[in-house]
Amino acid sequence: MANPQKPNIPYWHVYTDKDGVSKQKRETLTDFQLESMGGGSGKQWNNKLMKGATQIIFSELPADFDGDWHENPAPQWIIPLTGGWWVETMDGTRVEMREGELSFGADQGTNDEKGHKSGTLDGKPCRMMIVQFTNRKDLVGGSVAPHIG
Repeated sequence: MANPQKPNIPYWHVYTDKDGVSKQKRETLTDFQLESMGGGSGKQWNNKLMKGATQIIFSELPADFDGDWHENPAPQWIIPLTGGWWVETMDGTRVEMREGELSFGADQGTNDEKGHKSGTLDGKPCRMMIVQFTNRKDLVGGSVAPHIG
């Protein structure tokens, strides 16, 4: 592999600001290392982050899903596998995400536990993979972006 270029992967970071208002901003995963996964496997770009106890959930939001105001139950990566979904934070920002896009939800501690609201796109179900971090108190509320913490 001649002159390999490190990849970068964008994601949306949902967090709570110092005033208890949920917001979201674009962040980027950039700390990739070229390495083999072992054995005779060729090298691939890996960005290892966020070690700790996790819970993995596979979920399907029904086509008419109504995710009225709620906080993320734990700091969590959310990856749509099929379909799409939207997230609106308290500051009025609405982001639509489709298959393979990433969101890190950490809006715990918002005013009145309002958090965000969400729903599906195109009148179709959205299947997703959710990876919750059950013992990373430093990520609660999202004051530290997961690729930095």
